[in-house]
Amino acid sequence: MKIAIPLANGRLAMHFGHCAEFALVDVDEAARRHRGTTILAAPPHEPGLLPQWLHDQGADVIIAGGIGGRAQQLFAEKGIRVVYGAPSDTPEALVNAFLDGTIVRGENLCDH
Repeated sequence: MKIAIPLANGRLAMHFGHCAEFALVDVDEAARRHRGTTILAAPPHEPGLLPQWLHDQGADVIIAGGIGGRAQQLFAEKGIRVVYGAPSDTPEALVNAFLDGTIVRGENLCDH
């Protein structure tokens, strides 16, 4: 499984579509452990681009702070699960919480 996390200064970016880079964390879901993390520069911000780009990168799950409804719909069409309302934390902490089922979800910080 690959989990994609939008980053700003090494932590979860609170606005998904305007992040500078993504952490792609490869995990062994059964063993609940990380296999490796790749940091990729985000492509230019264009409506509809990120769902296809992250699908092409092999993402299965997106952890986000705020993410628009249209983006959520496009990810669903690609079979990518979106977890939104996550706190600004490191990729490692967020992935550990996701795998443990303890990820704290707040309000979606994006209103479009």
